Amino acid sequence: MRHALKPHPDSACGAALGIEAEIERGSDGAVRLHFVVTGAVAGLSFPAAATPARADGLWRHTCFELFVRPDTGAGYVEINLSPSGEWAAYRFEGYRSGMSDLALAPPRIETDTQGDRYELRTALALGGAAGLPADAAWQIGLSAVIEESGGRKSYWALAHPPGKADFHHPDSFALQLPAAP
Repeated sequence: MRHALKPHPDSACGAALGIEAEIERGSDGAVRLHFVVTGAVAGLSFPAAATPARADGLWRHTCFELFVRPDTGAGYVEINLSPSGEWAAYRFEGYRSGMSDLALAPPRIETDTQGDRYELRTALALGGAAGLPADAAWQIGLSAVIEESGGRKSYWALAHPPGKADFHHPDSFALQLPAAP
């Protein structure tokens, strides 16, 4: 099922008219993600292809993100996926606190651009990672930072809390992903 991401009210984007995301949780513990950006994608700035590796600060440019927390507890996981092939994974003990690197198998990030459509796909081995129970539902936040060619950024998410864009806010975890079959 596709889920529409909404632009934050304080960040306009002239090039991206829409962003949708699909997420699927497999019985193998993998989470498959597919982001689709539609609009004048030629006006967007995508990081150049790089050697796939863990990297910090990916959110400073076009980046797609997944936030996951169990139904109970304050801890959560943040995954950043760059069109460059770089990625990052973090664990938080609570809201923006107790951050540490999360051990994660390097994801393979695939991208494709065709006309007015840009796609990013990946699969993540999250089963049992960072205290995420494999046999319980997870609360999910899907988001994106989109940078236009001129440097202007817009912030997209399933839901936005009041105030400035904040993907870590509990209100941003707007989707429940059932336990793996």
